[in-house]
Amino acid sequence: MVTIIIPAKNEIFLQQTIDDLLLKARGEIEIIPVLDGYWPNPALKDDNRIRILHRGKGRGMRAAINDGAAIARGEYLMKCDAHCMFDEGYDLKLIEDIEENWIVIPRRLRLDAENWCIEESSKHKPPIDYEYLGSPGHYGAKGNKWDQRTVERMNNPKYLIDETLSFQGSCWFMSKDHFDNFLHGMSEEGYGSFVREAQEIGLKTWLGGGKVMVNKKTWYAHLHKGPKLGRMYFIDKRGMERGNAYCDDFWFNNRWIGAKHDMAWLIERFMPVPSWTPELIETVRKK
Repeated sequence: MVTIIIPAKNEIFLQQTIDDLLLKARGEIEIIPVLDGYWPNPALKDDNRIRILHRGKGRGMRAAINDGAAIARGEYLMKCDAHCMFDEGYDLKLIEDIEENWIVIPRRLRLDAENWCIEESSKHKPPIDYEYLGSPGHYGAKGNKWDQRTVERMNNPKYLIDETLSFQGSCWFMSKDHFDNFLHGMSEEGYGSFVREAQEIGLKTWLGGGKVMVNKKTWYAHLHKGPKLGRMYFIDKRGMERGNAYCDDFWFNNRWIGAKHDMAWLIERFMPVPSWTPELIETVRKK
């Protein structure tokens, strides 16, 4: 079974996302929408595959993921945003190509949520298969679209299942054992409740001896909300800045005691990486 966790707060496309997940799955799934301090209006439709987790007071995304995982019955966990559309059979395709201590990311497309279809611009832009980490002083340790790598490897069957340096946290897939016993859930210490989700779990996986992989045999389409729709809920910008600074310091200075590798090892594995130079790599080598 796959347990799908959807952290949600004031999300207007949550029901469409749930409907799509239920319609496109080909194996056994359960969906846990974590309603973070609100009730959808209208209420979510009844389905025996949906287990609603409601919290009277909002606690944020990281706690929502942890709470959903704590009651998950599936052997595998998938987390997705509440504004995503999916490929037919996404669940079985992800299970088919996963190994121990992997995080797997489906190919990402762009969603026109108001018409519930792939955005027209996706026909003229490459999909999002790879992301890289910014270097110290260049965006920081966060994911950035890596279009060059995507285009170079797009039509080569050798790279249908391929390593990616980073990813966007809008959708990821892993075993429950990896989440519980390797990652030990999502941490709120330093990060706060929201930022750098993908960097925490991705870097722990890479530097702890696992891998982050993109699976191009399946896809999801994600809504970029932008100014028209907005975030739909309040985010403490100062808290985000503190979380981002904590993430940069923690990983660029190799502070994780569980690491088998340092950050220099990881960046060198993917070189050439945009914004990284040999001199900058030396600044993230463990002394």
